[in-house]
Amino acid sequence: MMLWVSLLVLAPVSGQFATEQKSVIFLHPPWTTVFQGENVTLTCKAFHFDASKKIKWYRWYLLEEIQSETSGNTHEVHESGDYRCQAQDSLPSNHVGLIFSPANLILQAPLDVFENESVILRCRAKANRVLNTIKLYKNEKVLEVLEKSSEFHIHQASLKDNGKYHCIGVKEDDQLVSSNSVKIEVQELFPSPVLRASSTQPTEGGAVTLTCETQLSPQRPDVQLQFHFFRDRWRLGSGWRSSPEFKIPAIWREDSGFYWCQAQSMNSSVQKQSQRLQIQVKKVVPDIRIYPRPKLVFEGQELVLICSVNGVPGPITVSWYRKFKKLRTGRKLHTSSETEFKIPVVTNSYDGEYYCVASNSRSSFHSDPVTINVKVPVSQPVLTLSPPGTQTLVGDEVNFDCEAQRGSLPIWYQFFREGVLLKKIEATLWRTTSYRFSLTAEHSGNYYCTADNGLGPQSSETLRLSVIVPVSRPVLTLRAPGAQAVVGDVMELHCEARRGSPPILYQFYHEDVSLGSSSSPSGRGASFNLLLTAEHSGNYFCEANNGQGVQRSDAVSLSVRVPVSRPVLTLRAPGAQAVVGDVMELHCEARRGSPPILYQFYHEDVSLGSSSSPSGRGASFNLLLTAEHSGNYFCEANNGQGVQRSDAVSLSVRVPVSHPVLTLRASRAQAVVGDMVELHCEAGRGSPPILYQFYHKDVAVGSSSAPLGGGASFNLSLTMKHSGNYSCKADNGLGVQQSEVMLLSVIVPVSHPILTLRAPRAQAMVGDVVELHCEAQRGSPPILYQFYHKNVTLESSMSHSGQGVSLNLSLTANHSGTYSCEADNGLGPQRSEAVTLSITGLTGSRSGPVATGVTGGLLSMMGLAAVALLFYCWLPRKTGEKPTFDSSRNPSASDPQEPTYHNVPSWIELQPVYSNVNPNRGDVVYSEVRCMKGENKPAAAYDPELLKNTDSCVIYSQVKGAYTAAPKPQLLAASTPHR
Repeated sequence: MMLWVSLLVLAPVSGQFATEQKSVIFLHPPWTTVFQGENVTLTCKAFHFDASKKIKWYRWYLLEEIQSETSGNTHEVHESGDYRCQAQDSLPSNHVGLIFSPANLILQAPLDVFENESVILRCRAKANRVLNTIKLYKNEKVLEVLEKSSEFHIHQASLKDNGKYHCIGVKEDDQLVSSNSVKIEVQELFPSPVLRASSTQPTEGGAVTLTCETQLSPQRPDVQLQFHFFRDRWRLGSGWRSSPEFKIPAIWREDSGFYWCQAQSMNSSVQKQSQRLQIQVKKVVPDIRIYPRPKLVFEGQELVLICSVNGVPGPITVSWYRKFKKLRTGRKLHTSSETEFKIPVVTNSYDGEYYCVASNSRSSFHSDPVTINVKVPVSQPVLTLSPPGTQTLVGDEVNFDCEAQRGSLPIWYQFFREGVLLKKIEATLWRTTSYRFSLTAEHSGNYYCTADNGLGPQSSETLRLSVIVPVSRPVLTLRAPGAQAVVGDVMELHCEARRGSPPILYQFYHEDVSLGSSSSPSGRGASFNLLLTAEHSGNYFCEANNGQGVQRSDAVSLSVRVPVSRPVLTLRAPGAQAVVGDVMELHCEARRGSPPILYQFYHEDVSLGSSSSPSGRGASFNLLLTAEHSGNYFCEANNGQGVQRSDAVSLSVRVPVSHPVLTLRASRAQAVVGDMVELHCEAGRGSPPILYQFYHKDVAVGSSSAPLGGGASFNLSLTMKHSGNYSCKADNGLGVQQSEVMLLSVIVPVSHPILTLRAPRAQAMVGDVVELHCEAQRGSPPILYQFYHKNVTLESSMSHSGQGVSLNLSLTANHSGTYSCEADNGLGPQRSEAVTLSITGLTGSRSGPVATGVTGGLLSMMGLAAVALLFYCWLPRKTGEKPTFDSSRNPSASDPQEPTYHNVPSWIELQPVYSNVNPNRGDVVYSEVRCMKGENKPAAAYDPELLKNTDSCVIYSQVKGAYTAAPKPQLLAASTPHR
């Protein structure tokens, strides 16, 4: 626990500071820290304690207040906390903190420590604890090692003993044990006394009471104080006294001085003295009144002196004295019981000091002296000059004397030149005075003096004095219209000597060459004008002469400034063209102009920077070029004589093209044969004009120029050949940049499919398995095929390779009728021609004879077609050529010796095939066999352009339909779809 000691704030009353009645707690034993299990007795004392009244006790612990009462003024406690007490008719005491510690080692200190007291500090260990060594610390430093005793004594406490104390002990096992900390602040037993007087300016004969005020601490009520009073170094009274008051029944002027007091405790351990208090005893001074007022006493007037002796008991006698300067005592003039003394007619012989003495049976009272000066007006003074004469030289010493023949002293003399006051002198003994000085040029003029003793000034006659002054060193001043001398200006050369009697002749020189001269009758300087050219730069000086010697000025240097001419701006780039990333030098130079020249560079009226040229040879500014630096540039030159601007220079910064972006723009999401596709190539950056080239599989397909920048386009009407990779290139002369490659896939719409019915025999019968095969000759996969019977969907199938698909039917009587198929690859469905299927065995059917006729005709035609095809294909081989036939529709096309029949399955030899090659929708059916020149290609890559091959051959066999005449064979056009 930290022990804090506080002082009471008290107000002074009658010798000791009085406070409101406040209770005080005392401890027994006197320690604020004890071990748990021990008891401390608290005693509550007050100024007017009544044992019959109860005492209130308060304890604060952990922010909780506990209140109790005792019938006596003691209270035994054994719990930690802050305690207060309050006696009847008293204020509560200050808080007293108690600690009942469970520690092994405690430091015990008294509650209050006062100056010069003996104080005990105890480092105390528990009864069952043995400590080998105990050290007492003050402010974390070892104060003493307590070996024989656990107590430490402070014999006369003072401020040097203030500090924070604690103990540290060492156990047998060398472990350290630390105690609580106690902060000790030594208090004053009582403050320095203050001496007070009932009056510090008493009148002679009055009574004065002195009081020595101080306040004893309430924690020490048993201490008694005694007092002693002094005047200067003399003791007052018989010595020490218990009363703080000292009375002086009657005080006199000789009792004036510095008073002070001392206060000390009865055992003399503490003694303090007050500050000194000055007491000035006022004497009774008679007052002299003069009529008229002393400053208005003139010759011939009546003078009345009155001695006022208020406060002096009568009867009194008044004596009048006149004091002379040479005499220490005054000469008595008159004695009377009257207080008035009259002088009928005053002359200047009555000048002097007067005082009165009032006497009664007990004492005499002297008045302060009053000076009377009889005023005599001054006469007109006379001004004389010595040595005599009206013309003198600078440096001569002259003396002016001014004298008034009459007038009361003191007289104030003033000397004037041309109405300007030069000197003021007071004459107290004689009526004349002198003013002596050495002559300068300024001393020429009219002089006079005045005399004044307060009754009106008088002026002397005027005296003229002329001082001849040799010329001083002149000062040459160059005056130009502006701050700097510029070619074409009129320069004024002004030469002036600060001193010198006129007339003065001035001569002007440039580099020791005389320019001209001018005379100044008034001596105020002369001027010479020059129309400046560049040759007028150099040193100038002037000379002044008034016949007393020639004086030359200091040389003045003149630099004639040449205004700058219009500068020329030059742009210097590393190459023929300015390109982004180049460092461009802007060089600005004026052909004429005095240095230094400040050059400022601008781009589109925006300042880029500036550069100073001390030599005037131009300045440069470097720019790291970006695209934004294109535009107009100019520069300005300024040497302080006006700004000149260059002509504007245009700069076009070329930007190399960036990698272009190729965009394919089509009318739909997928590119389809026949669509118009726009290939758009555009570089995000690059100076125009830009040439764009378009490539298909690294082969140039076209080019386009963009004169104003931006992009360019190229249109394609799509065919199958246009599928593949596309790219573009951009070039503006600063390097070619190529776009990323873009893949274009051209989709071919499906053609009308061909539906083929494949049966195991010539006449389809119930129970046969018939294959319906649907195939579109053109179209990009995948292709969705759908089969219809009498417009009713039978089945659908997807072909991812682009080849046809088949559907097998086990025939029943219900399968007779028309069949068709439909192909769709997302670009619009296409439907085949309808094919009629007749099944024998039906009741009332006429199909038997018809089928027999058809079958016979077909067999005849197929035989002829086969012979013709073999012959046709054999002829090219004889000539070294390959046979021309279409291998795209038959997987077995890899065998060149086997002809391919489009509408006959390879597994049915010479069997009739129902086909929809019937352009006239009659009873005639054609069988078509086609052979083509060229390489074998898959069906998915089929090129319609190949149909235009003139080497193609088409062989038709005609089968006469039943019940009709056999028509002649018809040749289909080459553009007719392959069937």
